Amino acid sequence: MSTFWLKIVASDHIFYNGNCETLVVPAHDGEFGILPHREAMILATQEGELRFRIPGEGQWKEAVVGRGIVQVVNNRVTMIVDTAERPEDIDAVRAKEALERAEEQMRQKQSLREFRMSQASMARALTRLKGSHLKEL
Repeated sequence: MSTFWLKIVASDHIFYNGNCETLVVPAHDGEFGILPHREAMILATQEGELRFRIPGEGQWKEAVVGRGIVQVVNNRVTMIVDTAERPEDIDAVRAKEALERAEEQMRQKQSLREFRMSQASMARALTRLKGSHLKEL
């Protein structure tokens, strides 16, 4: 099967760097799939679950990612995101506590900037909490 080169870069580490058969990213209007030899493009992504398949393994690898961008050029895909974690690395208790803190911040009177920051924190916490359940499947 044909492959492409995939590099997933989080703000603090390189999450994956190698060949890939298929990539599914969380976009603003739903999931977006990328296959080998895709035309050049740039796509904004949101918090959510990322899936990709490595050649020879046949199983999907999963990750929980933050907001970012994907660039496709010359059969190479580069994804730059705020955060990238494997479901088994997520601490569900900490994610739940972060969600509770974000909910409390949303209830307080805030400036528009603070409100947007609280929204982002809540979205990140919800995504991590949802992703922590992937390891149970």
